[in-house]
Amino acid sequence: MIKNKKLLLYLGIFTIWLYGAWAVSEMLLMPAISGLGVNEYVYVLLRDVLLKSAVWILPAMLLIKRFSDDMSAGFKELFTLSRASRKYLLIAFALAGFVLFGVVVRTHTLAISSTFHPSKLIVALLVGFTEEIVFRGLYLNAAMKNADTDTKKYIAVGINALMFLVIHFPIWISSGVFVINFKSFAFLTIIALSVLFSFCFIKCRNIWVAAILHSFYDLLVFMFV
Repeated sequence: MIKNKKLLLYLGIFTIWLYGAWAVSEMLLMPAISGLGVNEYVYVLLRDVLLKSAVWILPAMLLIKRFSDDMSAGFKELFTLSRASRKYLLIAFALAGFVLFGVVVRTHTLAISSTFHPSKLIVALLVGFTEEIVFRGLYLNAAMKNADTDTKKYIAVGINALMFLVIHFPIWISSGVFVINFKSFAFLTIIALSVLFSFCFIKCRNIWVAAILHSFYDLLVFMFV
């Protein structure tokens, strides 16, 4: 679906860099740093600000800017929250209902998680933007440029969801929950969220709605799960 061979080449190189560098970071580098006893804010600064800026955000932004004409939504449109797209932010109520209902069913109560730390507020904001700029702003944006049939759009969204799922593997392996997430079918939540955020991008033609909803969902998970 991506006709520009140069863009396809750069996307391939970026993908190898992204998945390789992030696997090393999540499975080797950050566990080693955590073992040094650094406080939560330093950990967030290193992982979610410095590393994600270098590995995720900067390369993705450069590619979107360089190949803006080969994207479904150009660079300027991608970062413009139009009035028409704001109504999709109401999806936040459905996300809140989904998370909170699940918490009540499992725990029979609704209370802030004992593991919640204020630094998670920063993480939630950064993760939402970082992951959306890469997976919707770059990958899906490029794939949708020539997706002129519903079938091509579904394929693009499906591949995007699988790529989004795989990027979570390193932290799952490092945290020892990889097998559990598949046995419990929790991985399906990642796929469903990816499809939802892709839908928001396709309808809104900017990353802000998906990024805001993504951050909101992550914050709810940090606070209650």
